[in-house]
Amino acid sequence: MGKALGQLSEATRHELMAVAGALADAARRETLAHFRAEDLGTESKESLRFDPVTVADRAAERAMRAILALRRPQDAILGEEFGNRAGTSGLTWVLDPIDGTRGYLSGTPTWGVLVAVSGTAGPLYGLIDQPYIGERFAGGFGVAEVIGPMGRKPLAARPPRPLAQAILFSTFPEVGTPEEAAAFARLAGQVRLVRYGMDCYAYALVAAGQIDLVVEAGLQPYDVAAPIAVIEAAGGIVSDWQGGPAAAGGRIIAAANAEIHAAALALLNG
Repeated sequence: MGKALGQLSEATRHELMAVAGALADAARRETLAHFRAEDLGTESKESLRFDPVTVADRAAERAMRAILALRRPQDAILGEEFGNRAGTSGLTWVLDPIDGTRGYLSGTPTWGVLVAVSGTAGPLYGLIDQPYIGERFAGGFGVAEVIGPMGRKPLAARPPRPLAQAILFSTFPEVGTPEEAAAFARLAGQVRLVRYGMDCYAYALVAAGQIDLVVEAGLQPYDVAAPIAVIEAAGGIVSDWQGGPAAAGGRIIAAANAEIHAAALALLNG
């Protein structure tokens, strides 16, 4: 991270943070315009299971891409809904216009907008934005903070405590393949509390010091780029289940600190 920061001027870092904020603002407007609407248009991306996408997902990503076309045309884009756009700067904007579309169409305020800018070594700065609550979790470039109804507060992941006292989150009770689900069950059986269904908001709670662990499988790069930036800025750790880099997605563990990360990895790997 330090090397990546050294390659960017202070002015560029401030510009990237400003652009990220503008992207999240635009996505807020588009997602709130459709949230809890009776006529919300929804379809499934897959035929064998319900993988929803709404008009709000697409409208929000279009709005973000339009801003990037004007303000950062040299940068690449990886977005959930409209794929890749090549760039020349070495920076990539990783966008998930609605992380937690199932929650969005159900009316729960646990979905979020994910915005990250990544370099060759991974995410540099990210936002986890919850438009309905009005909370924005930011991390990277020396920033680790949440801005919301309770004002502006620093983010700091929870300090070490025994695994038996930990709180663990995952989006689905059925975690990945049968093998992955069995690994998750080993870990879930050793913690104090397991909760489900929070999507990206669970990662924000790790950064905010509220919970200890998030463990998931089958994630995409746009699911994890912003959470990585925010959690690492708050002092936490995000890796794959072997302790390696997580930016490519797949099997992901987010932990509040190194101690609980190591304890959870040991159980996930049997």
